[in-house]
Amino acid sequence: MKNNLLPDLFTLTAIFEGMEDAVLSHDLDYIILNCNPAAEKMFGCPAPVLLGQNILTLIPESVRQEQLAILERVWSGERINHLYTVRSSKLQIDFPVSLTISPIRDEQGEVIGASHIMRDVTHEKETEEKRGMLAAIVENSDDAIISKTLNGIITTWNGGAEKIFGYQERETIGKHISILIPRDRLSEEDVIIENIRNGNKVDHFQTVRLHKNGSAIDISLTVSPVKDRHGTIIGASKIARDITAAKKAETAIRHQAAKLKILNTIGKAISEKLDTESILQKVTDATTQITGAAFGAFFYNTINQDGEAYMLYSLSGAPKEAFENFGMPRNTAVFHRTFSGEGVLRVDDITKDPRYGRNAPHFGMPEGHLPVVSYLAVPVISSSGNIIGGLFFGHPEAGVFMQEHEDIVVSLASQAAVALDNSRLFTEVKELSQKKDEFIALASHELKTPLTSMSGFLQLLERKVIDVNRPFVAKAITQLKKLNALINDLFDISKIQSGKLQFYFEEFDFTGLIKENLEAIREAYTSHEIYFDESGEMILEGDKMRLDQVLTNLVTNAIKYSPESDRIEVSAKRSETEIQVSVKDYGMGINEENISHIFSQFYRAKDVNRSITGLGLGLYITKEIIERHGGRIWVESEPRMGSTFFFVLPLKKRSSVNGHLQKKEEEKVLKL
Repeated sequence: MKNNLLPDLFTLTAIFEGMEDAVLSHDLDYIILNCNPAAEKMFGCPAPVLLGQNILTLIPESVRQEQLAILERVWSGERINHLYTVRSSKLQIDFPVSLTISPIRDEQGEVIGASHIMRDVTHEKETEEKRGMLAAIVENSDDAIISKTLNGIITTWNGGAEKIFGYQERETIGKHISILIPRDRLSEEDVIIENIRNGNKVDHFQTVRLHKNGSAIDISLTVSPVKDRHGTIIGASKIARDITAAKKAETAIRHQAAKLKILNTIGKAISEKLDTESILQKVTDATTQITGAAFGAFFYNTINQDGEAYMLYSLSGAPKEAFENFGMPRNTAVFHRTFSGEGVLRVDDITKDPRYGRNAPHFGMPEGHLPVVSYLAVPVISSSGNIIGGLFFGHPEAGVFMQEHEDIVVSLASQAAVALDNSRLFTEVKELSQKKDEFIALASHELKTPLTSMSGFLQLLERKVIDVNRPFVAKAITQLKKLNALINDLFDISKIQSGKLQFYFEEFDFTGLIKENLEAIREAYTSHEIYFDESGEMILEGDKMRLDQVLTNLVTNAIKYSPESDRIEVSAKRSETEIQVSVKDYGMGINEENISHIFSQFYRAKDVNRSITGLGLGLYITKEIIERHGGRIWVESEPRMGSTFFFVLPLKKRSSVNGHLQKKEEEKVLKL
């Protein structure tokens, strides 16, 4: 009998030793009697340590009473299957187990102990918790999370999907995903499924899907393959985010950016323009576009040369022919608020306004008039409070114009008023400038004759006067020369303004001209040493007399504005394309504010000693001469450190120089 049982015993022993589950047995006193290798591994203790221990040492105190109660049931012969509980390792680390406890009986059938078969379910527990967490995330996500088969049949539907698309879960499970797709976008689903079949993820695809009520929803779509445990793709998981609000915000930002661009452009344009009609048209076009009006108009009150009041206007969004048959707008009840400057009038439907239709002969909109329902009118008022005119906008639909449109037009109307005032002032200044030029030309011409006679008489007197009075005559001649120079400058200015300053170009040695010029100045001004750094002969094509005038002006200025210094340095250098000349002094210098205006006509520095005479014309004329030669002039200076004036002349002859570079009328006036 014993021999017959041996093979079974060996088999049971092999099974016991090879089991992956931990097995422990103990007696009624809870003393461990047997354990397999899996138990040693699970509890981190070798068999000699485990054997003889109380099994309660392997049970955490938190569940010990519960386990004792279960063992009481085992002592009564009950088997406990698949109990989820906790055990402790040698390091007192608790871990979850799936436990089966069976009673051990003797030959008489009495319970003498218990067998514990345990499986560590830590990984399963973590997986279960993770699955539960993911399920909670999916269910509570604001995004729609939907799974479907490769045939497009919906298999799961979360709460986010219900919120976004309006369908409840029971309405979608088993239905085809096409219930959410607009007809013109059904082809997108074929492309998405093809990508999923190939194992590709579709990421952040922006498209449109349908709500249950049929309305379109802007969404961002991410679709990923779903695989079984063998790695086979069996479906797709779709995450859809409602981006309707983001799209609206993006559109609003784009529109706002476009408005800001228009405002910036029109603000710059009307500030630069001095022409009334141009300002009117630009403002009308810009405000019509910004407000979304179907058409806009700018009506502008003005007075002609005969003192008669009349109205100019510009249109946008409609041809002028649309108004030609109706004449100018009258001061009716609707228009009165604008033309009187009382304020803005914005009405969602002007045809329902109590002021509408109260004036004969039309009593409303004239036949053939452009359709106006939405109405916006903004008065244009000058800084002095005068009513310049008004901006009017219309649209055939109701409720088009909003508060933001009104605010923008009010701002632009204010800018337009300033620009129109500037235009009026510019016209006045231009007229005054023309009168000034006429006066300068007349005065300089009329003064020339008596000055010439006086010069002749003084020269005769100088030869006949006795020695004691000769110095006084010499001083009179000197002052007359200064006066003559001033008259010549004025005469040149009048020629420049009228475009009649003549130039006679010829080839000559520019170095020789500089030497002759400086020699003459040295004789006239003995207070300063003038040094010339020359580079040899330099042949130039230009107006010799005018360039001599430039040199005289710059060198005498250097002497005049350096009374406490006695050194002037002149330099002329040639490159392949140009000649550069510099005149340097060590005098009072020029501050930054004056440098920016130094070449303007009639400009004199504010901090210059008033004993230094001049009209502020010399540098203006000098600049004009240099630029007529195709050159340029500038100055580098610091207060009390002296100044260096530079000018450059091109070596190549400039064609049609004589009278070709006349200044524009506006530039001439603005330099006054």
